[in-house]
Amino acid sequence: MKYESHITQSVCSAQSIYRVLSNLKNFERVRDRIPQDKIQELEIEEDYVRVKVNGLGQKLGIFIADKEEAKVVKYGVENSPIPVTMWIQMKEVAPLDTRIKLTVEADIPFMFRMMIEKKLQDGLNQAADMLAQFPYDEWEKGEMA
Repeated sequence: MKYESHITQSVCSAQSIYRVLSNLKNFERVRDRIPQDKIQELEIEEDYVRVKVNGLGQKLGIFIADKEEAKVVKYGVENSPIPVTMWIQMKEVAPLDTRIKLTVEADIPFMFRMMIEKKLQDGLNQAADMLAQFPYDEWEKGEMA
């Protein structure tokens, strides 16, 4: 099934948004904010992040599956119990006016869909709102950690 967020507006350029979201090495800057009691191992590279979460037997990974400069970044998930793909689309409609939409494609078993669809949709919309508010330009310049 495919789930889409509402469209949000960012005051950053599509190029700035793309440069931050298409390089997973940016997670290094927030590594110290991840609760250390929740994870055992964390690997961060430009095109993937792998983490071993306490209570799970294997590492979960997020990797960049595809990208098109200043338009879309597509992520895959490895070792997930449910196959998941997510992509973030961006469209610059004017200088410093970029629209963002998130899409998640997940193979959720039928008997669980009714229980989680609304929460998934709400979570997608919240994530889109957060992405729209993120100061990508400042992040790129190294003005915020």
